[in-house]
Amino acid sequence: MDILPVLDGNAIVYCEGAFNTPNGKTAHGLVRHTRRYRILSVIDSRYAGQDAGQVLDGRPSGITIYATVERAIQAAVEKGEEAAYFVVGLAPDGGRLPAQARAHIRTAIEYGLNVDSGLHDFLSEDPDISALAQLKGIEIRDVRKTPPRSVLHAFSGNIEKVKALKIAVLGTDSAVGKRTTAWLIVQAFQQAGYKAEMIGTGQTAWMQGARYSLILDSLINDFVAGELEHATYQAWVEQQPDVIVIEGQGSLMNPAYPGGHEILAACRPDVVVLQHAPKRLEYDGFPGYALHPLPIQIEAVELLSGKPVVAVTVNHEDMAPGDVPAACLDITRATGLPAYDVLLQGMDGLLESLLPYLREAAKAR
Repeated sequence: MDILPVLDGNAIVYCEGAFNTPNGKTAHGLVRHTRRYRILSVIDSRYAGQDAGQVLDGRPSGITIYATVERAIQAAVEKGEEAAYFVVGLAPDGGRLPAQARAHIRTAIEYGLNVDSGLHDFLSEDPDISALAQLKGIEIRDVRKTPPRSVLHAFSGNIEKVKALKIAVLGTDSAVGKRTTAWLIVQAFQQAGYKAEMIGTGQTAWMQGARYSLILDSLINDFVAGELEHATYQAWVEQQPDVIVIEGQGSLMNPAYPGGHEILAACRPDVVVLQHAPKRLEYDGFPGYALHPLPIQIEAVELLSGKPVVAVTVNHEDMAPGDVPAACLDITRATGLPAYDVLLQGMDGLLESLLPYLREAAKAR
């Protein structure tokens, strides 16, 4: 899948107790695709000995799951492919570090592994962990640390100069698969012979090596629109792609993570693909907060953006594979839009739905 060499090096992904759950979405993204690391293994004692790709998607990835940090490090040494990075693959609500993870992170540091974390609890500011890291001479990268104001951008209007087709992949909820679908769209266009770039908007996309990225949920609010515009504009200026795909965050009406407004306003997408989990009845992590119906969510996106939702992509959680075609048909009947499960069904259908908009954008250049 990766054409370019990895940016950083070999990595072990920590996901104890969360792999194959919504709280493991960072680990999931790294197992499926990353340009930043070569993933050697995942840590989650519940699935020890199994293949991470098989557990996640029913397809072997060659990435083994181990029960402990020590065993994962030992296995890497035995294979002659020692790890350089210990990546925290957890994505819990609120981005807080679970108490049990502290001892495991300390173990990784003791073994000399650099640590990358996308949590809101900054390990580099933890007196105990940072002191040990300094003693061992290793680097801690807190991906969600807010950049200095001096390097942030305000909205300028440069987005109007971007002539590529801009596709926003939004969702009806958080942790619903927006980033995975965004990468699959990028890769499908590339495989079809087009130039496509991803605008990553979260810590996982940065860890996956998105060339143009920002961490939207930790930015100072006044600069969110400007940073979104700047990343999109830079992708256009530097790469001249045919397509720019923008990763969504949260959902418009999620009570805790109401993302998407700034993406619609600042990136001004030409079309929207909406990711949806048909079996979810409530917003992720918030029992009692009923998920707004899909047609209402589509209407909200189109009212805010003035642009069409052109397809619905399906997250098949809590569904048997055989139930997916009927679920897609139900969505089409309810919304009039094509619906695809791109993980199970592949990208051909969605790509065909998007190509007419690419041709229109090309004519308008």
